[in-house]
Amino acid sequence: MPAKAKLNIFSVCIILISIGIVMIYSASSIYAWERYGSGFFFLKRHLVFLVIGLFLTFMVMSYDYKKIRRLAKPLLIFSLLLLVLVLVPGIGREVSGARRWFRFKFISFQPSELANLAMIIYLADFIARKAKLIKDFRKGFLPSIFILGLYSMLVVMQPDLGTTLAMAIVVFIMLFIAGVRISYLVSLLLAGLPVLYFLIFSVPYRRMRILAFLNPWLDPLGSGFQIIQSQIALGSGGVFGVGLGHSRQKLFYLPAAHTDFIFSIIGEELGLLGTLGVIILFIIFVRQGLKIIKNSSDKFGYFLALGLLLMITLKAIINIGVSCGVFPTKGLPLPFISYGGSSFIFDLISVGILLNISRSRGEAL
Repeated sequence: MPAKAKLNIFSVCIILISIGIVMIYSASSIYAWERYGSGFFFLKRHLVFLVIGLFLTFMVMSYDYKKIRRLAKPLLIFSLLLLVLVLVPGIGREVSGARRWFRFKFISFQPSELANLAMIIYLADFIARKAKLIKDFRKGFLPSIFILGLYSMLVVMQPDLGTTLAMAIVVFIMLFIAGVRISYLVSLLLAGLPVLYFLIFSVPYRRMRILAFLNPWLDPLGSGFQIIQSQIALGSGGVFGVGLGHSRQKLFYLPAAHTDFIFSIIGEELGLLGTLGVIILFIIFVRQGLKIIKNSSDKFGYFLALGLLLMITLKAIINIGVSCGVFPTKGLPLPFISYGGSSFIFDLISVGILLNISRSRGEAL
């Protein structure tokens, strides 16, 4: 991979991270002062996550990504075990009825983030090993779908349907590009629609999210509150914004302003120009990621880079879409920008692996 492309994707990440640092402080300082007595509370924690993430990123960059294949199965088994343990009362931390985190002093670790990475590594290795059998239903398609099903069951039990759907989309695209018969994928998709319908409309809060998405003004102080406040923030910014630090929606109107809805605060304070700037940066990130995929030296690197790029891109699209009211509310942070803890760290690790893949060329796909 040419050094220029490698530098570009790294530079884009640094710019997005820098924007995130500024906006996290702007969006959270008043809330942090009110709740914790320090306006720098979330900023200081985020900087700790950044140091940890950058350290792990450079560690991953210095380790030959081809050797990661040896860890594919052990890492997958370990991550699935963590997904089981997080559901155990007294081990997993429960917040607002969801049991998704392990708590280690000031750091909350979400095992589904590790499981996402493990799934992508395992599937990339599986496709590379079974390239000639990938069209076979029993030997090529069924094993990967079985692992996806096991992962999905454990994550839905947390409950976290949005992360499950994002991972399923990544797996489907990877299998499609690998050459799996379209009939298998379509059949599985059609078979899964009734299950998806049941999972959404049998759970009151998910049903309310869908109804709020269709018409948030039916319950403006309840299920539609976040969407309405997010759109008010975006609309208030106009073209140039109200000015950095001058957002009104972050003053206890817009929940999760420094995490799930930080894009809305960017729109309010920096305006249309600020939001377009962030979107353009993500487009550049995707473009450079596609170059890494195109120039990867082996099948494992090709599909590993593809999976990582898909996951980061999907998270960005969903987060921005939710802020704009294009998608139903889903708690996915904006990569590199949101205050996100383990999500932020694993996004940085993913970039480290992408940069690692970009350094290796020579073998034919």
